[in-house]
Amino acid sequence: MIQALRAGEIDVGIGLTEGWVAGLGKKGGDDREFYRLVGTYVETPLCWAISTGTNRTDLTSISDLKGTKMGVSRIGSGSYVMGFVLADEQSWLQAPGELPFSPITLSTFANLRGAVNDHTADFFMWEHFTSKRYHDNGAIKRLGEIYTPWSSWKIVAAPSLLVAGDQRLPALFASLDKGISHFSTHPDEAVSHISTALDYTPADARAWLSTVRFAQGVRGVRSSVVATTMACLQNAGVIAPGAEPAPDEIIGILRGEEP
Repeated sequence: MIQALRAGEIDVGIGLTEGWVAGLGKKGGDDREFYRLVGTYVETPLCWAISTGTNRTDLTSISDLKGTKMGVSRIGSGSYVMGFVLADEQSWLQAPGELPFSPITLSTFANLRGAVNDHTADFFMWEHFTSKRYHDNGAIKRLGEIYTPWSSWKIVAAPSLLVAGDQRLPALFASLDKGISHFSTHPDEAVSHISTALDYTPADARAWLSTVRFAQGVRGVRSSVVATTMACLQNAGVIAPGAEPAPDEIIGILRGEEP
């Protein structure tokens, strides 16, 4: 989506917080001319399942993972950044940008699942409910889970939409708020949609709904969320320490902090 914003192919995107902040926070701030953070779609953090191969008897808990091979979709992705969150949580992080794992780039979820079974990688992290069906059917083995230290989905927009008097973003926010309200007040319809359109069972769809809190009013982004994400990305070496912008330099619409 960042490439599409750079190319002017889209004006708005909704995606994972860390991806947007990484693009905006890199030295030089090149992406700041293409998009700014303008809204909050989901208030809750994302739960990442930690998985290994089905028959990996040598790996039975998170404590076994230090020094192993970590499968990632790409360097700098959420599956990569969460390795630093895990290392920090386990007190394994020695210095910014130094993982206690060897990252193995594998591109897709299917490749990651195959890699932990053929020993190309030892473990990987992916969204909990997307992974769950493969834990349930024995295709991969679950070792644990970890949450992002930030709320998980943000809205960005091209700076051209932030010009005073432009009503396109307010109209978008109103439509999203209306959709979230309908989704939240029609749980049976929501479960039917999720279990039909996505790779979830009805039971998993209901469980997912119980863990997700959509923003009540999507307009704006809290500076504290950006600061937390930025600090983690610095630990990951995605953003150089000391080169990061202040949160208000990359937030187009500021949201009030929670009391």
